[in-house]
Amino acid sequence: MINQKLQSYISVINPQLQAFSNEGDRNSGYKYSWFDWFCLWYPPGWLVLFNRHWQHYHSDPDGWKWYEYGLFLIPGGFYLALLIRWLRLGCRSPRNEQTEFNHYYQQAFRQEILTPIIKKYFRAELQQIENLPATEPLMVVMNHAGMCFPWDFITLGYLLSEKRNWTIKPLAGVALFEHPWIVWWLPVGWSNVLGGIRAEFKAFESAVKERQVILYAPEGLRGPQKGWQKRYQLQNFDISFEQLSQRYQVPVLPVICVGSENLHPFAINIKKIQRLFKLPFLPISPLILLLAIFPSMGVWAMRARLRYYIQTLEDIGLEEVDNNRTEAYQRAQALKEKMQKSIDMKRLSPAVPQEHL
Repeated sequence: MINQKLQSYISVINPQLQAFSNEGDRNSGYKYSWFDWFCLWYPPGWLVLFNRHWQHYHSDPDGWKWYEYGLFLIPGGFYLALLIRWLRLGCRSPRNEQTEFNHYYQQAFRQEILTPIIKKYFRAELQQIENLPATEPLMVVMNHAGMCFPWDFITLGYLLSEKRNWTIKPLAGVALFEHPWIVWWLPVGWSNVLGGIRAEFKAFESAVKERQVILYAPEGLRGPQKGWQKRYQLQNFDISFEQLSQRYQVPVLPVICVGSENLHPFAINIKKIQRLFKLPFLPISPLILLLAIFPSMGVWAMRARLRYYIQTLEDIGLEEVDNNRTEAYQRAQALKEKMQKSIDMKRLSPAVPQEHL
């Protein structure tokens, strides 16, 4: 009954998904089995759900098999599944030809996988919607935190798409595209197909030139790396977004998130070991033993109420200013201070329960 209601909801809100098919009869949409519902509510199963959904829409001969998924769900079983898959592939890394952005798969993943997670688990809310512009292009900048899979980013992209039916392109760290853990965890090309933009200046500039809706964290990895002790303290902003905003006359929309620090509470980052393994961060927290036993929980996060507050649109600077680094730095600093004040105010607001701060 629940499965039928979810599928009915999906077909109503976006009939275009019925036309999305890569092969065979896959245009029927992804139907949840009892195993999928179990994976949705069992933290080590989220990775299983992500991969099974991909395999419904894509040919993935190098992907995980059903018997390997079963191992994900038992303590330490992921390591055995990894060994089995590596031997099955002839002692090589997975390969996949799917690397181009697919708007329809982004919609399918958003509506079939993210909807229950964001609506029921993270209980996400988008507030101050009167500040949300009706037109594109747009550069949405937000505070980034949590020291975990970027659920604060993913959730905001989902909410904006739901509200305006926009195609959102998030600027994502290079590790999400090519780090060995990601290559084995998720299908090769997963971030590209879902619309991710590599956090490199040329890729960023190309996306801005195409006048898309881009989701950007001006703190970069400094946001999640700062750890629990500095929660809700904005770190230094990069200036590239101000330069590109001015150069291509794309407006900047600030959004602040309250609740993201609780996605991985009490975590600290061990920088020396992080750099040794070339990780974006290496969290040490009360959850670390659980994550070591169940590595598939790397795409999971603690339950937190994520609240997003849309700020007023920033004025676009003069085009000729984009090469003036001092001017761009000053504008970025001014925006950082403004967003920090808004974060401090919302954290103290009675609308945000203290247990979520």
